[in-house]
Amino acid sequence: MTTTSTPEATIAEARERIDALDDRIIGLVQERMAVSAVVQQTRIAAGGRRVSLSREMEILGRYRDALGKPGTALGMTLLDLCRGRI
Repeated sequence: MTTTSTPEATIAEARERIDALDDRIIGLVQERMAVSAVVQQTRIAAGGRRVSLSREMEILGRYRDALGKPGTALGMTLLDLCRGRI
């Protein structure tokens, strides 16, 4: 026998999944910030600049291509989070 779920139960289950996904996304962003700090520290130690604008444009393009115009805003937010954390 198949049981049907109520709309409230379906929403609650979906929200739990969203919360779990958000936790994973936050963890990945924090990991990205740490890796970015290593890149920046290494670039500065080698006499370079902290930020590579051509690399940032490449990243923004990837987000835009994958997610459309809102992807550009998301990419900018990630870059902003990852700048100057050293």
